[in-house]
Amino acid sequence: MRLPNFDPSAPLPDLPKSRDLDQLYRAHAATVARWAGHLGGPGADVDDLVHEIFLVVERRLPDFRGEAKVTTWLYGITARVVSERRRNDRFRRWFGRTRRADVERALSPISLTPVEELERRQAVETVYRILDRLPDKYRAVLILFELEGASGEEIAARLGRKLPTVWVHLHRARGKFLEEMKRVTREGR
Repeated sequence: MRLPNFDPSAPLPDLPKSRDLDQLYRAHAATVARWAGHLGGPGADVDDLVHEIFLVVERRLPDFRGEAKVTTWLYGITARVVSERRRNDRFRRWFGRTRRADVERALSPISLTPVEELERRQAVETVYRILDRLPDKYRAVLILFELEGASGEEIAARLGRKLPTVWVHLHRARGKFLEEMKRVTREGR
């Protein structure tokens, strides 16, 4: 029996939200994971962060008005979720509830020797320790520009800042990063 006026390509009326979420996830999960990994640092549980980010996306999807690009909206959610997670993790570390070695999941090429791997891990930890000391407005710009390879215009759009402000924040972030790097190098940590 054939149903009259049935269009198999038409969306089901009771599933548009889940379908939109599915499309968003398929199109942007890898990008969100990359952002979360860079913003969260080497100890970040990227899979868990992506799951949490898309839970927020699911809740906020009906409120998305389309006034900004979807990637700008997703980056904002990613930055807030990762920032909150970093804050919570820092609190837990202060009270000894989490061991850094248990949390660390640094990826490495197989061809490294154990000494090279150790040096790489130490370098990554040092970089993220310094990034953690930067104010969030500088940290975000530095990560997006240096690690993500985003242009100034893309950063301005994602963060909702003016382009000259992005360049000033990048300049200051680099200066503060280099100051901290010199200090850490002098102290030998």
